[in-house]
Amino acid sequence: MSDSTSEQPASTGSGPLLERRYFIDVQRARKSPAQLMAEVQADVPRFSPDALANFKKKEGDDSALKVGDEFSITILGPWDGCVRVTEVSATSFEFITLEGHPEAGRIRFETHYLDESPDVLRFEICSSARSRDGLVAFAYDTLGGGKLLQEATWTEFCRRVAAASGGEALHDVVVETFRHDEAGHVQHTRHE
Repeated sequence: MSDSTSEQPASTGSGPLLERRYFIDVQRARKSPAQLMAEVQADVPRFSPDALANFKKKEGDDSALKVGDEFSITILGPWDGCVRVTEVSATSFEFITLEGHPEAGRIRFETHYLDESPDVLRFEICSSARSRDGLVAFAYDTLGGGKLLQEATWTEFCRRVAAASGGEALHDVVVETFRHDEAGHVQHTRHE
């Protein structure tokens, strides 16, 4: 693991804290949550649309995903970034952004069956982040380009994982956002 690049938690960022959740539900999946997650962990770049966010492993070997592995991400637009793996389990993994990434925060990827429908598999991505600085906050939130790019990336990632499950998606990707402003207000939006 490279210690030369500092982690960039949400507390170091600027602007509102955004908690975003992207999920897709699949019926008749041919893979269990653990089997599907093993496939994602074995080749994260395969599930990300290269034109929007091209992942390349820069720390760690090409075998299974491990804590401490790092990816450089070529992001469409003016900013690229790196992330470090902070957690890996049979059905999940988590990245934290590293110094220089346009966001400051964490993002978690998870597969599980729904409690209320045990035959339905859900893949979800949950992030909790702020913009790295005021300039990024302006470009992301005020101009909106960064937000649209990020949403397109993670929506396509979810669709590709759903396709890899071998099942049938019950709906398109659902996107939920909880925006926490500095006054403590929370605004919630949800759409497919």
